Amino acid sequence: MLKDKLRNIKILRSLKSRIFLILLIVGLLPCISMRYAILQNYEQRAVNVKISDISTQLRILANHLITYHYLQDTSSEVINAELDQLSGLYDGRVLVINNDLRVVKDTYGISENKTIISEEVVRCIKGENTSRYDKNNGYVEMTIPITETVTLEGGKADTEAKKEIVRGVMLVSASTDTIGATLEILSRKALLVEVIVILVIIMISILAAKGLFKPFEKITEALNQVQEGYTDDPISVTDCLETEHIGEAFNQVLGRMKMLDTSRQEFVSNVSHELRTPITSMKVLADSLISQKDAPIELYQEFMTDIAAEIDREDKIITELLSLVKMDRTAADLNISEVDIDALVELIMRRLRPIAQKRDVEVVYESVRPVTAAVDEVKLTLVISNLVENAVKYNKEHGWVRVRLDADHQYFTVEVADSGVGIPRDSLEHIYERFYRVDKSRSREIGGTGLGLAITRSAILMHRGTIKAESIEGEGTTFTIRIPLKYIPV
Repeated sequence: MLKDKLRNIKILRSLKSRIFLILLIVGLLPCISMRYAILQNYEQRAVNVKISDISTQLRILANHLITYHYLQDTSSEVINAELDQLSGLYDGRVLVINNDLRVVKDTYGISENKTIISEEVVRCIKGENTSRYDKNNGYVEMTIPITETVTLEGGKADTEAKKEIVRGVMLVSASTDTIGATLEILSRKALLVEVIVILVIIMISILAAKGLFKPFEKITEALNQVQEGYTDDPISVTDCLETEHIGEAFNQVLGRMKMLDTSRQEFVSNVSHELRTPITSMKVLADSLISQKDAPIELYQEFMTDIAAEIDREDKIITELLSLVKMDRTAADLNISEVDIDALVELIMRRLRPIAQKRDVEVVYESVRPVTAAVDEVKLTLVISNLVENAVKYNKEHGWVRVRLDADHQYFTVEVADSGVGIPRDSLEHIYERFYRVDKSRSREIGGTGLGLAITRSAILMHRGTIKAESIEGEGTTFTIRIPLKYIPV
């Protein structure tokens, strides 16, 4: 749902806008992350330094408390002065607590002689130092044990005979307002720097997006010129590899379009010529009969026979044109079924052998292995029939035609070779064009229309197959078709 709404936003569909946003995000994220990391690192480091300083002061003061027996007598002015000085120095509060959890001294003077039960105090009496930073309220709270070193009874005055005993705890709360103030100053300065950096990143992103998209604007302008008809020259934008590839692809399409347009014009011209020729012949024959009022019946029969032949020729051309039009439709028109290719080729050979015998051409069929494939039987029959029939028609006297069927795990191949007149090298690339004939006089003599190979190639392409022709002029031609065993529609 959200994706569809975003697609409807025109600016987000722009490649230039996307490049700008990507560069902006890539630039902003490190900037914001670095600002946050620097401030967090400074705050943590400042708190650790403050805790370390206070701990050092408290340990010194704890030794003084033991020396002056302050836990038993809080009247020492020296200790009181040190406690007040420490409290004022760190803008905090100091509580001295004995091991009975009774507050013997409070620099605020509000909790003296009261019992304090706190987890931190209890843990500290057991010998564990604690510290806690309350960021929301802006203070550091920590505990330091007040320890006294005593010599065990019966022991010697050495290190092994001494023991530290916790006599009390110092609970200190120190303000971190100075750290907060410094953080605020740093944050403002960092924000100012961040804003400047963001503006620079935005400018760089705009310039980069514009620069990166400039080759595409060039290619768009070139395409528009071709579309408007101002030029049909190939476009060339070599600013970057992508636009170069786009230009090459478009030039190929443009070349294909030119070729198709030329082919269309030639096709219309050829169709007009091919259809006009029989009509012209019939008109000449008819006019001859009309001009001869007393023409004998034999002449009428001869001319009418010729007219009928021209009508048959016209009908054949129209039929093949219709077949070609059907071939140009989508492959959805294919009627795919599992077909025994070996049996199909055998059947085609039996049908065409009488034609070959009339021309004294030997037809040989060789099947390397049995083949079954998913094909359109009617169209494949047309393909093989056209190739074999052409091999017979354009052969030499006492010639031969060899058909060979083979297959691998993906494709089957049908090879049709003959000993015919061959095809000139410069004509091989044109033989699949509609109405193209290598020897026009001989083609018309044997009834060729120039559409057979075009129909054959279209049928093979519909099966996702290929056709290849090899020929030596005066020696013969070999056509090889290669079609997948399993038809996979697009």
